[in-house]
Amino acid sequence: MNWIIRNTSKLKFHTNLKVLLEPIQDEISNLKWLISDLEMNTYQLKYLPVNHDKEWFLISAEEMKVLCKTEIQIIWGVFVGILETQEIEPSQIDLPFADGNGQIWENGNLQVEHSKIEIIAWDSSYTIVKLTDPIMSEKFKAFFQEAIELEKYK
Repeated sequence: MNWIIRNTSKLKFHTNLKVLLEPIQDEISNLKWLISDLEMNTYQLKYLPVNHDKEWFLISAEEMKVLCKTEIQIIWGVFVGILETQEIEPSQIDLPFADGNGQIWENGNLQVEHSKIEIIAWDSSYTIVKLTDPIMSEKFKAFFQEAIELEKYK
């Protein structure tokens, strides 16, 4: 299921991973993360598993937990969760991106094959969450009741 969050009192700002992933933290504990097209405010943080010098990078589930414990504001970016056992070579695929990508608004359109979750931060105004597992989707929607089905948002 694909969701978009525009207005919510649960997030102090878009896209706050600390709160956003709270309802599905157990389900994503075995995912590695491909992160690309990233722009975020990190000026107050000393350590983050983020490489601003690259167009993309992979982080482990443990590094994602570190990232989720922070109060960083993701302005633009795509976070793709893939099973740790799944092989991926980002240099061999079209990198996922948010800014200027009209396909992110399409229901069910995942930018990376075999992804379990795709989080798209869109200009600090919207958070799009695409989930391939119905149970994760139900838990996410139960927590974010204000989330709108992406196909109904248009």
